[in-house]
Amino acid sequence: MSQFSVITQSTVTINVTSSANSFGTERRFQKDLSVADLKNKLELLTGSQAANMKLELYSKDNKLLSKIDNDEVMFGSFPVDDGCRLHVVDSTIKLGEFEDLSKVEKFEMKEDDYAKRTDSVRAFKERNKMGRFAEMDPEEQKRKEEEKKEKELQQKTKAETMKVGDRCEVRTPSQPAKRGTVKYVGLTEFQSGYWIGVHYDEPLGKNDGSVKGKKYFECPDKYGAFVRPENVEVGDYPEEDLGFSDEDEI
Repeated sequence: MSQFSVITQSTVTINVTSSANSFGTERRFQKDLSVADLKNKLELLTGSQAANMKLELYSKDNKLLSKIDNDEVMFGSFPVDDGCRLHVVDSTIKLGEFEDLSKVEKFEMKEDDYAKRTDSVRAFKERNKMGRFAEMDPEEQKRKEEEKKEKELQQKTKAETMKVGDRCEVRTPSQPAKRGTVKYVGLTEFQSGYWIGVHYDEPLGKNDGSVKGKKYFECPDKYGAFVRPENVEVGDYPEEDLGFSDEDEI
């Protein structure tokens, strides 16, 4: 067997995600790396310090395979394979710390006042017929409207298969599957289309069932989320005990 073949067999290509930011990338690592050395390499990718990292290994279909909690063993001693996802949790960051925009002081202008301005980006695009102000071919416009209606119909149809109290699993791209209970089904004021309000089993959400001051359902803060119907599956999904502690929350 050639040296190249041996090296190829001792490496694994995985997706690396981080709780500290929206980071996500595909990387190749040696299976004979110690977990401590692996964390040192992950520092350059995620910006988190190795001492603050907690590693979680997920399968290709986002099922938790193992928590990597021993710095002395080799990475390959865990059930890692090509296509798996390694999630880096920074224990110094509270859950949703960089996602809660409600704590950010910001200037807001009424839509009517903004529309009257002549020095805005909107005014520039409108004058030059750019973006949504561009003249669209009638057939193209009709096609887009039909696609929008079809998508809304699909959302409505899927939403009607769910009801408050159903157990569910939420599956979104580049995120681990999360289980919870359906608490709201229907339209909202914060955005068009159908939404499913979910009370997660763990503090993995973004709100307490409220958005922009309107209460849609009751749950503790950080346990609630609103998800599009196509990302929610209802069924026999018992609550999982993943052994999370306060130190695991970000």
